[in-house]
Amino acid sequence: MSLTVAIPKGRLGNQTIDMFKSAGIGETIDEDSRKLIFEDKKNDIVFMLLKNSDVITYVENGVADIGISGKDMVMEKNADIYELYKMNIGRCKMSVAGIKGKRIFKDDTILNVATKFPEIAKKYFSVKGQKIKIIKLNGSIELAPILGLSDVIVDLVETGNTLKANGLEIFDDMYDINAMIISNKISYKFKREKIKETIEIIRAEDEKNDKNN
Repeated sequence: MSLTVAIPKGRLGNQTIDMFKSAGIGETIDEDSRKLIFEDKKNDIVFMLLKNSDVITYVENGVADIGISGKDMVMEKNADIYELYKMNIGRCKMSVAGIKGKRIFKDDTILNVATKFPEIAKKYFSVKGQKIKIIKLNGSIELAPILGLSDVIVDLVETGNTLKANGLEIFDDMYDINAMIISNKISYKFKREKIKETIEIIRAEDEKNDKNN
């Protein structure tokens, strides 16, 4: 019974593919090709290259048995899946940021929050008892407080250099984010051994790379 693996396009996916290839798996994957499906007949694995935000949808619906996704997308979608392994790649933080020196938290009024992650933002500020208005954006989040669209932003922060370059600073670090290996629940029931075997291969490569960096 073959295993179907969903991999996100982009840097996270490229790092994952390098791990698989280093372990002798997925050598048929060509990131420069326009193809989106690659079959590794030797290891009985089919790889699908997807948009990052779609990986969870394919896994949750059983089209892919397992997938690699950022913890941010797992939290945002709140999908009915298993989280099986926290990887050492894709490390960053989900943070609240705003104009440097102008930390604004309006306990008694509504805080305008610009973000690509509305569900994560709602959960975080709800716990703090802070009323908010979500302003959903898909890019250039840093512009929102600069141009007066929002009081703060909620976004992924890796180095913080983009924030600094735009006169912003981190107000609060909300969550640590890593890449995750996730699984469809039914697939895990019927393909458990194959899934575990594949994860152990990735775990070994992941830990080896982490020690070398």
